[in-house]
Amino acid sequence: MRLTTKGRYAVTAMLDLAINQDQGPITLSDISQRQGISLSYLEQLFSRLRKKDLVDSTRGPGGGYRLSRPAKSIAIADVIAAVDEAVDATRCQGQKNCQDSRACLTHQLWTDLSEQIREFLDGITLAQVLDKRPQEVSKEVARQNKARSKEGRKTHSR
Repeated sequence: MRLTTKGRYAVTAMLDLAINQDQGPITLSDISQRQGISLSYLEQLFSRLRKKDLVDSTRGPGGGYRLSRPAKSIAIADVIAAVDEAVDATRCQGQKNCQDSRACLTHQLWTDLSEQIREFLDGITLAQVLDKRPQEVSKEVARQNKARSKEGRKTHSR
């Protein structure tokens, strides 16, 4: 299956927004720091996410990004599609030219698998992903808050 870094990072960044959105608009640099994703890559992804109305942006001081609607109404498939990512298990990317310009013997099997994956991702939301791992999410939020308070102490002591 071909789900590239683009799709994985987009989902990760959207989950970060869902976790932290109660703090107001979230900057891409904050997401970059927390998730280890380059800022320039996030800028590219969020441009696409904004065009597909999955996030809202606020410019200026105190600005950043927020989910455009509740996490319970944003499907993982929507996030992946927004960044032009195709979920496709076929070797030919669905073109039916796997073997000498025709579909291979297993083409339909991989096409069916791709459809099952799309249906699964369409049926699970950002909120459901977070709800399935409440302990891990709590630990991650605590880790982030600890790192944030350390950073605040460094800034105030200068």
